[in-house]
Amino acid sequence: MTAHQFSTSTEREALCGFLDKQRTDLLRKVEGVSDTDARMTPTVSSLSLMGLLKHSALWERRWFQIIVAGRALPDEWPEAEVPDWRDEDFRVDEQDTVKHWAAYFEEQVAISREITAGLSLEAPCGRPDLADRNLRWVLLHLIEETARHAGHADIIRESLDGSRGI
Repeated sequence: MTAHQFSTSTEREALCGFLDKQRTDLLRKVEGVSDTDARMTPTVSSLSLMGLLKHSALWERRWFQIIVAGRALPDEWPEAEVPDWRDEDFRVDEQDTVKHWAAYFEEQVAISREITAGLSLEAPCGRPDLADRNLRWVLLHLIEETARHAGHADIIRESLDGSRGI
């Protein structure tokens, strides 16, 4: 998907379109990669393709369901006491699969789209400590973060098999 394949006639369409492009780019970087390769950390970074996908799926859920919609999800951040939760989001092991995390990511994206469709861009976040931020801010932040991780994934994928380009 290029910037020209979605409408930018409204701010909402532009924000949602650019975020969807970044989501698609991230998913595309794991296509055709084995679970073993997706767990590899082929650069000096501790990041792997699957770790990036897992992290992005978890934060897609957290930003839209917990922060924007104000939902309380049992055993989910921030209530769950997980030491070093920032690093934990990227950790994967033999039980993690590309198929699982790609499907989970797509499921969370679908829920995020439903939440986004029902709110104005000015709607404040439902989580009280972030009520000074609104849906527009969250969409911009997720564009930034997802693009960053798609770029990481591009470098990792190139290191694994030479595949280049987001």
